[in-house]
Parts: sequence; C-alpha cells; structure tokens
Amino acid sequence: MGLIEEIVQIYANYDFDTEVLVASVRHPLHVTQAAKLGADICTMPFKVLKQMYHHPLTDSGLEKFLKDWQGRKQPVAAR
Repeated sequence: MGLIEEIVQIYANYDFDTEVLVASVRHPLHVTQAAKLGADICTMPFKVLKQMYHHPLTDSGLEKFLKDWQGRKQPVAAR
C-alpha cells in the first residue's frame, strides 16, 4: 500500500487531473486502506466485495437483535 500512498501524494503535489485506480485487490482490508490513502477506484473479485459486508460482531449483533425482536410478546401499538 506504500506505492499507492506515494502515487496519490505525487499526483496531489502537482495537481494532476487524474484518478488513482487500485487493481486486483484481494482482501477487504486493502480496499479500506486504499480508500484512506485517497484511491478513487478499486477493482476486486466479487468474493472480496461480499466479504466487506460481513463482520463477526455485526453478524452476532444482528442475530441477537432478531432473536430479541421475535421474543416480544406484545405489539408496540398495544402498549
């Protein structure tokens, strides 16, 4: 990711009218890092895109929320 950082910095220094494309990213963390560094575009396999939407804590939190929601005995309007 150091190369991406250098490229973004050089283009910014000289105010080049261009976009930085990070190609063939293989891990969700690299997508995040590229975005933080100022890359404009990332290409990645669909598998990596799907991985970006899943996190173990989000998945377990959603599962707990849905379980709690199903366990409600009264509708909200009846209160």
